[in-house]
Amino acid sequence: MVEDAAHRIRAYVTETPVEAVPDLFPSGSPGLFFKLENLQQTGSFKLRGASNKILSLTVDQAARGVIAASNGNHGLGVAAASRRAGIAAEVYVSAHVSPVKARRIEEYGARIQRAGDDPLDAELAARAAAANQEKIFISPYNDAEVMAGQGTIAIELLRQLPHIDAIFVAVGGGGLIGGIGAYMKRVSPQTQIVGCWPQNSRVLYESMQAGRIIEIPEQPTLSESTAGGLEPGSVTLEICRNVIDRSVMVSEEEILSAMQRVRTLRGWLIEGAAGVAVAAFLKHALDYAGKTVVAVICGGNVSPAVQRRLETEP
Repeated sequence: MVEDAAHRIRAYVTETPVEAVPDLFPSGSPGLFFKLENLQQTGSFKLRGASNKILSLTVDQAARGVIAASNGNHGLGVAAASRRAGIAAEVYVSAHVSPVKARRIEEYGARIQRAGDDPLDAELAARAAAANQEKIFISPYNDAEVMAGQGTIAIELLRQLPHIDAIFVAVGGGGLIGGIGAYMKRVSPQTQIVGCWPQNSRVLYESMQAGRIIEIPEQPTLSESTAGGLEPGSVTLEICRNVIDRSVMVSEEEILSAMQRVRTLRGWLIEGAAGVAVAAFLKHALDYAGKTVVAVICGGNVSPAVQRRLETEP
């Protein structure tokens, strides 16, 4: 499915660059590379999965339009892919959506619907609306075609770096790491897949430990795009249990420090979820001395609130 997705979306997404960042770790880490999905159209990897799903629709499905749920990047991806395909899109958001991201979703031509206080509330409301209106719901993670689209990052990585010892990926619902991990386990099984979570928002990690999807209390996190609960029955649970080799938790202070370090050394503004992957690598960098490691910079869409923290906190 990942290979099929790569062929399907080739003309619709950017093959993002890989850049060596040997100066990120204080003592030097010559084998560290960033996969720069922040340079993707719409500013994040989410365009890949949304494009693959939309391009997989039948003529009748496309004519009815699509519904998605997202407080940002997935909504942008669905809106952009839908506009290019010439189909109508609605995006459900929760009360905590950044006004800037909501405005950008609307600028791509999608209609915004507001539902609930939590991303999971918006997701469940969107699924119900899609069922009532007989429209296709495009999940941010709980969809095999969306996951396959995200997995096209792995195809590009192996073209850009033929040997990779480890890949650090921020985890929310599990679509990104599930897609990357599933492909890598098939074609490069020696590559370690490292799941990276903010300590404040780790529902998939805890669900993996429990062997079933559970609810856990969450606290605010800089990693806004990975926050929120998991939809019951999500396909990502078993896939992630099978493909994630190592899990790393990082604090809010570590995320902020990683984002600030990248901005200071490279001038790049990366979002909190990308900071999670970088922080996880920095926390365990000595374990990977002499190895080739990739951190997926999953996006660069920083909300005004997070940007203020970047600029004002030490």
